[in-house]
Amino acid sequence: MLSSWKSASARWAAPLAALGLLAACSNSQTTETTTSATARDSTATAAKPATDSSAAGRAMAVKPSGPKPAWVSGLHPEMQTVIEQLTAMSGPTPLNKLPVPQARKAPSPTDATMAVMQKFNIPTPPVTADTMSREVAPGVKARIYTPKSGTAPFPVIVYYHGGGWVIANLNTYDPSVRALCEQTGAVIVSVAYRQAPEHKFPTAHNDSFAAYQWTLKNAASLKGDPARVAVAGESAGGNLACAVSMMARDKKVQLPKHQLLVYPIAGYDLNTPSYQANTQTKPLNKDLMAWFFQHYLRTPADGKNPLIDLVHANLKGLPPTTLITDQYDPLMSEGKMLADNLQKAGVTVKYQNYDGVTHEFFGMAAVVPEAKQAQALASGELKSALK
Repeated sequence: MLSSWKSASARWAAPLAALGLLAACSNSQTTETTTSATARDSTATAAKPATDSSAAGRAMAVKPSGPKPAWVSGLHPEMQTVIEQLTAMSGPTPLNKLPVPQARKAPSPTDATMAVMQKFNIPTPPVTADTMSREVAPGVKARIYTPKSGTAPFPVIVYYHGGGWVIANLNTYDPSVRALCEQTGAVIVSVAYRQAPEHKFPTAHNDSFAAYQWTLKNAASLKGDPARVAVAGESAGGNLACAVSMMARDKKVQLPKHQLLVYPIAGYDLNTPSYQANTQTKPLNKDLMAWFFQHYLRTPADGKNPLIDLVHANLKGLPPTTLITDQYDPLMSEGKMLADNLQKAGVTVKYQNYDGVTHEFFGMAAVVPEAKQAQALASGELKSALK
């Protein structure tokens, strides 16, 4: 979602690393519109695959324990189960009422998903990527994921995590990154850009572009192919990925081959239909988005900057795009508008909205079927663009 959320408990650390790897290829219905290495990463976690074949060790069907939340009528049962768990772990105080340091320590959707996996005996897939940490700009580190199998040079994806430019970290979005690494066979550079309120706009955007430039320069040393580089991101990270493409275009730097934008922050209008419909949703709602903007933007005028207000930016000349949204999400309307405006600007777009799920669903493939479908769609489009 909006940016990565720091894990609240170390007990979920081991399975966290591989949560997103369970991404079965399923028959999702999509719509397509076309117009024209050094030190090893000490923070990476490893997971062992479950081997218990007894009845006690088999996964159970994921079912919620209570009624649907008052704010939604069509939430699918697996997604509802994760939301129930997140609510139970989080307590009564919403994130936007907490001081930033405390909000960064709050339980995340990833923590809730891991708890659901344990509760329903869902096994953790094996780790299929090696990781190491590199400094990609002053004060900016990245975690490099390299496939354990396959033949170098690999394609490369520069990935930006979510969290509203304020919360979350590389671990929060590790499941998504590992899933993309496994399914695309690409080296992934996951960027830990600096966050607000310590670092206001446009720091995260400048850090993200610097990381992209570093990747182009250093791809070969990472077993990657500098001619086959894409960008990807979720929520605030989706905003950053698109902004990096815009900055590369404007600064005459090599364009990404593709951009994957998963429920991106694409505007500054908090009165769109999806904002109005999602004032109480979890894990993201209108008040929380306002809180993110308050901490990242220097003044409200920054909200009109093209790097924030993507739906009103010049989108011509951007790379082919895969854009994913979800039903119960304040960002859904602007995500769809961005897809439409990219198409109008002559960009090839594959857009898909997933019903019955909420913001942050993409990394929950071990539990939520729609996440498996979305990961398969995203990975397929990236593989095609980077072949």
